Amino acid sequence: MAQFFNKSANNIARISMVLVVVLGGAAFYAYTQIARSSYLTGRYLEVQQPVQFSHKHHVGDDGIDCRYCHSTVETTASAGMPPTQTCMNCHSQIWSDSPYLEPVRASFRENKPIEWQRVHDLPEFVYFNHSIHVSKGVGCSTCHGQIDNMPAVYQENTLQMEWCIACHREPEKFIRPKSEVFNMKWQDGDIDQADRNKLKIDYKIRSKEMMTSCSVCHR
Repeated sequence: MAQFFNKSANNIARISMVLVVVLGGAAFYAYTQIARSSYLTGRYLEVQQPVQFSHKHHVGDDGIDCRYCHSTVETTASAGMPPTQTCMNCHSQIWSDSPYLEPVRASFRENKPIEWQRVHDLPEFVYFNHSIHVSKGVGCSTCHGQIDNMPAVYQENTLQMEWCIACHREPEKFIRPKSEVFNMKWQDGDIDQADRNKLKIDYKIRSKEMMTSCSVCHR
């Protein structure tokens, strides 16, 4: 009985299987790169605000502490946005007639909050508490980048789950003394790993198994 398939079909089958593996791997790699790209994560993209507030000027040049505007960052889940009164504490005297700041003055006159656009926006199913991270020695710049060098704030990190998990697995690599949490000039090399390990004990940071439990962030 004659063969149904030609002998060349064996080679075609082998080549097809190799192509499936290669193309599947290439497709998976492309997916992982696109998923981490700024197109999907919003990373490095400046967000236009109703008033172009410059952190570089206020924090970097003038040295205003983060807590002056984000007053609840040490006590609540939200860092808090400053009321217009906070802006007017200075700008009732400084640049008080500038057309550039008319939206701020209008907000104060009308007692209507400025509608700032959120830059760091986690999904609704993710629970994040600023006060916990601050109390455990996680600095502002660890997550938000060098805010003091940003004329317009952008998202420094992907905020994806793998980024959060990397810190929760080894928090000792990222923590610092609590006195330096709001220090934007802090560098990772300012403290050695032995001191970081000691801080982890002093701050009573829980085990990797506990820190990577689903219920920590998904409640």
